[in-house]
Amino acid sequence: MEGSGSALFIDADAYQASLPAAIRLLVTRAGKFRARLTWVELKDLRLMHARETLPRIAYVVLPPEWVFIGFPTHRTSSLTCGGTRLQMGDIIFQGLGERLHQRTATGTMWGSIALTPAALRAYGKTLAGRDIMPPSSGEILCPPPADWRQLLRLHAEAVRIAETKLNHIGHSEVARAVDQDLIWALLACLTTGEPREDSAVRCSHASVMVQFEEALMARLGRSPRVSEIRDAIGVSERVLEICCREVLDMHPAQYLHLCILDGARRALMMHGDPTESDAEVTKRYGFTDLDHFLTEFRRAFGDFPQITPRHTTDRQI
Repeated sequence: MEGSGSALFIDADAYQASLPAAIRLLVTRAGKFRARLTWVELKDLRLMHARETLPRIAYVVLPPEWVFIGFPTHRTSSLTCGGTRLQMGDIIFQGLGERLHQRTATGTMWGSIALTPAALRAYGKTLAGRDIMPPSSGEILCPPPADWRQLLRLHAEAVRIAETKLNHIGHSEVARAVDQDLIWALLACLTTGEPREDSAVRCSHASVMVQFEEALMARLGRSPRVSEIRDAIGVSERVLEICCREVLDMHPAQYLHLCILDGARRALMMHGDPTESDAEVTKRYGFTDLDHFLTEFRRAFGDFPQITPRHTTDRQI
C-alpha cells in the first residue's frame, strides 16, 4: 500500500522500535536524544530518512526479504558501517539479511531505499539489461557524481513531500512518478558505481564483531566478562581489541559495560517478574544494588533512566 509519514522521537527506544530492521540502539554520549524519521512506501520500493541528534551504536539485522541501499544525506554526517565510514557520494549496497554494526560520531542524517530482490532483478533486466544481485555482505560503491546527486535529489524530494504534503504520495500520478524516477536513479548508481577499495582484513574485523555481539547478547543478564566472550568466539585479546576499536571506536570492556548498563535499564523497565525486586534485577547484571547501578548509569549517560520500582522497599526515583 502506498503512503508516507513522519514522526518525531524524544526516546531512543521508541525510535528504535520504528525502524524496519531488528536493531539494538545504544546512545553513546550523555544528553537528550532526539530523532525525526520519515518514510515513504511506494509500489516497488520503500525509502526512509532519519535525523539523529546524538552519537550511537546500532547492531542491525536486516530483514532478508528486502534489499537495502543506504547513504549519508549531509556533509556533516558520520555514518560508519562495519568499520568503514561512508563519505558524501558513497552508497552501501547491503546483503540480504546482513548483520552489522553501524555507528555515528555526532548527530547524523542518513537515508535508505529498499526494494524486494525480485523487483531489483526485474528492473535490472528491463532498465540495465542484466541481473542485479545483492552482494553477500555490504559493498560500498562510489557512483559518478551526477548519478549520485540525482539519487539524493529525488530521495530528498520524496522526503519533503512526505513531511509537508502528507496526502500527495497517495496520489497515483505523484506516487508513480516518484517510484519510477527513484528506481532509474538507483539503478544508475548500482550499475555505474565503482566499489570502494576495502581490505579483506576490515571485512574480517566486522565479522568478528558480529560474533562478539551475538555471544554478548546470549550472555547478557549473567554479568559476562570480556574474556568469557572472547574465548567463546575463539579470538585473542589483541585481535578483539583491534576489531572493536575499528568497528565501534572503543575498547571491548567499555562497550560491554555500556551494553550491561543498557540491558539492566531495559530489564528494569519491562516489569516482567513481579516477584523479583529492582535490586535483584540489578544484581543479576553485576551491580551490588540499585544505587550502584544508578551511579554507573549516570556516569555513562548523564541522567537516570525512567524506572518505576516494583517494590516499595526499593529506592524511589
